[in-house]
Amino acid sequence: MSRIGKNPVTIPSGVTVDVKGNFVTVKGKLGELSQEIDSIDIKIEDDQVVLTRPSENKDHKAKHGLYRSLINNMIEGVAKGWTKELELVGVGYRASNQGQKLDLALGFSHNIVLDIAPEVTVETISEKGKNPIVKLTSYDKQLVGQVAAKIRSFRKPEPYKGKGIKFVGEELRRKAGKSA
Repeated sequence: MSRIGKNPVTIPSGVTVDVKGNFVTVKGKLGELSQEIDSIDIKIEDDQVVLTRPSENKDHKAKHGLYRSLINNMIEGVAKGWTKELELVGVGYRASNQGQKLDLALGFSHNIVLDIAPEVTVETISEKGKNPIVKLTSYDKQLVGQVAAKIRSFRKPEPYKGKGIKFVGEELRRKAGKSA
C-alpha cells in the first residue's frame, strides 16, 4: 500500500488546480506548472486533491505515490517557491552574476559563464571572510535541482580538504590524508 499516495494534497488559497483528461495544471501567484498523469485517477474535493489507483497492479502502486508527490511539489512551488543554495569552498573561488548569466571562477584557466533558465532567479552572496554562496529560486522544483546539479558538477567537493561546490548544509565524507 502506498502511504504517500493515500494522503490528500491540500490546495492553499490563491492556487487553482485544473484537471483536463490526464493533464493537471496548477496556477499560483509565482507561475503555472502542468504535468501529465498516467493511469491514476484524480479528483478535487473541497480544497484537496485526492489520487486513487485503479488496481493493485505493481505499475499503479509505483505511480500512485510518485504523482502525489509531483502534484504536491507543484502546488507548493507556485504558492511559496523553491530555493537551493550552493557554497563555493576553496581559495580564490568566486561567483558573480549579471542578470541570468552566472560567472564562476573555480580555479580553472578560464571563468565558467553559465546561462541560467529564465524561470530561475540567481543571486550571489559574497561576504568578506566567508565562502561565496549562489542562491537559486524558482517555482519549479525539478528545474532548480537540475540547475543546482549542473553548477555543482563543475567542481564536486573532494574528500580530503572539502574544496569544491557543495549544497549549504551538506555533510561531506572526509578522508584522512596519508600518514607519515
